[in-house]
Amino acid sequence: MVGVGLGGALALLFTLWVLHRRWRNAGVVDIGWTLAIGMQAIVAALLGTGDPTRRAIIGVIGGGWSLRLATHLIVRVAGKPEDPRYAELRGRWGGNVDAKMLAFFLFQGVLATALAGPFFVAAMDPAPGLHPVFLGGIVLSVIAVLGEGVADAQLRRFVADPANRGQVCRVGLWGWSRHPNYFFDWLSWCAFVLLALPSPYGWATVGSPLLMLYFLLKVTGIAATEAHAVRSRGEGYRRYQREVSAFIPRPPRRAP
Repeated sequence: MVGVGLGGALALLFTLWVLHRRWRNAGVVDIGWTLAIGMQAIVAALLGTGDPTRRAIIGVIGGGWSLRLATHLIVRVAGKPEDPRYAELRGRWGGNVDAKMLAFFLFQGVLATALAGPFFVAAMDPAPGLHPVFLGGIVLSVIAVLGEGVADAQLRRFVADPANRGQVCRVGLWGWSRHPNYFFDWLSWCAFVLLALPSPYGWATVGSPLLMLYFLLKVTGIAATEAHAVRSRGEGYRRYQREVSAFIPRPPRRAP
């Protein structure tokens, strides 16, 4: 089951690497990574040997999360310039960029399979019925997907208004968190672990949201996004940083 998921993820990411060379836009790796996660949930639902009802729910939750986020990313990437994060990455890598980018793309497939551990563990649980913790995972997953969808829609409408060009979005959730989309995305990963916790070895999946939190806070998420935002928006974004929480939504602080 895991081998099938890994093979599919690597094939998907390799195909996107080939396409990215034509499009010169490495942002498609984000789409591929998202779809690879959903692929693991569907593989777990189809090939798992656990309770059929539980497997079906896993497929719907993982596949639905993946489809929503991938659709959002496709709209964001299609016909747009390459994300500055990847342009900077190309500059730092110097020579053999294509080979290094291939390794980067394929690593996303491996990472997606590893992070999808909660789906595989839960899909192997033969116990009938749905544990209260599993039901809590369903509820948290719905909240997370709705919250991320609202945040994405609010930002999309703000950016589409020409009057807001060069301004910092403080609309709705963005007035309580500088990255509400990342926060709710992380909640989805917490929900995935709740789906697995009642199963044998479910405790071993808690590393998935912890690793995602590290990536979101320190690697490809907030750190890289804010570095570019400060360069492009200057003091306006620095004030935003002083007044609004970086991650967990809460009422803004007003600077004197």
